[in-house]
Amino acid sequence: MTVSRFLAKRTPRSFYLLFTALLFLLSISGIASSTPLTPLTPLTQVIAPFIAAHPGTSGASVLEKGEESLLARAWLTDHAATSIDVQYFIWSTDNIGILASEALLRAAERGVKVRVLVDDLLIDAPAEAMLALALHPNIDIRIYNPRLNVGTSKLKKIGNVVTGLRTVNQRMHDKTALFDGQAGITGGRNMAGEYFDYNHDYNFRDRDMLLLGPVVADMEASFGRFWNSPQAVAVEKLLAQQMKAMTPQRAKEVYACLHTYAAKTENFAPEVRQALEDLPRKFDSLARQMVWDRVRFLCDLPGKNSARYHFGGGGRTTAALVEELKKATRSVTIQSPYLVMPKGALELFRTLVKRGVEVRIVTNSLASTDNLQAFSGYQKQRRSILKSGIKVFEFKPDPAIKRQLIERYPRLEKNASVFAIHAKSMVIDGTTLFVGTFNFDPRSANLNTEVGVLIRNRTLAEQVERNILRDMAPENSWNAADNADRFAPPEKHRKLRMWKALPLEPFL
Repeated sequence: MTVSRFLAKRTPRSFYLLFTALLFLLSISGIASSTPLTPLTPLTQVIAPFIAAHPGTSGASVLEKGEESLLARAWLTDHAATSIDVQYFIWSTDNIGILASEALLRAAERGVKVRVLVDDLLIDAPAEAMLALALHPNIDIRIYNPRLNVGTSKLKKIGNVVTGLRTVNQRMHDKTALFDGQAGITGGRNMAGEYFDYNHDYNFRDRDMLLLGPVVADMEASFGRFWNSPQAVAVEKLLAQQMKAMTPQRAKEVYACLHTYAAKTENFAPEVRQALEDLPRKFDSLARQMVWDRVRFLCDLPGKNSARYHFGGGGRTTAALVEELKKATRSVTIQSPYLVMPKGALELFRTLVKRGVEVRIVTNSLASTDNLQAFSGYQKQRRSILKSGIKVFEFKPDPAIKRQLIERYPRLEKNASVFAIHAKSMVIDGTTLFVGTFNFDPRSANLNTEVGVLIRNRTLAEQVERNILRDMAPENSWNAADNADRFAPPEKHRKLRMWKALPLEPFL
């Protein structure tokens, strides 16, 4: 499929998000009223003074809404001057993914060095598009653990599964976007419309962290380890045969097609123009959320652990989170899309509850979940989890909170789109906050590489905890003890019975 044919199948809905937010970083720094910002202002010129004003600490802001998280990425991409490094589990070829690719291409055309690392499992980009971008002198694209998709025949794929079941299940679940070594974003969001409230059928309630300062160097170091690992393979090597047909002229045609797609003026609908007028107010809100403190970046190594013939092994992120949980004295509040207790986890929580620690978890209900395999594992454990003293709440598919979190909700209301949890966060004793990619399940604990930020800051911890507790409220969640499964459609029940019959626990 050519890029032009591929793009023609997509309906643009959000181009303005990649060209707005020109006051973003200035506003979160609190100086929007005194220093005007032009589109050509280098990113480091804006950020460096504020990093210098807070020596030894990093700036952190919670991005609760999908649109504000997309705006942050858009502004940072458009103002990076030297480098952009992005690492994702999923980079979709929907409208958001295409426009993000075009934004990176524009950055490369003005001299920015762009590196893109994407896991192989769910990538669906046309080979021609990836090769054309990789042909640009300022763009490099690598695929992590390419055993199932890119450059892999059906026969080879079967062979990889049969001979290395653990290896093909070990995915790079990291999600980071890094700009000029000074600013970064990490959290639950992949690069696809449903993570930014732009899917008309199914959107995610997610959470990211915008970070400035020293912690970004740690994020860059982790990216470098993955980029230089044997598991990361250049796309032109994986698609060597197709690369022979990719001439510089054809690459230019692909670039022109992307630019044309992004420049269509019909994307600027009246509600978009209104959103542009509202940007200063939104950024003032973000400014109030920026906190400076010491921030620790948790990350796994490429390959996760040394296990080869079993599905356990843990990892650095898993170990760090376990140690933090052991320190809890008053409360543990968790939000995770999936809840399947890894080995030893239930015993740990039982110990905490017996010590008087209140443990509350909000996860997806059968009605809202996008992953029936994971839910089957949770349903098998649910009675034991509740019996241990953990309070569990299950997110409704149409929670009241989505009217506040989705800024475009009036347009989506008629579609009755499902709004499901995808945020991965934990607050301990109201003072320690973790936001990252770690799902509460065996896959995140033992197989997938994960990242996140750990911050001991009461302001940020209480902010996120309030939001998680709000998601647990009756208008947004059911109590797991109240048989919420009955609200799911019959088709989900039928499929769930099939998954429950299979021994999937190590892979969930």
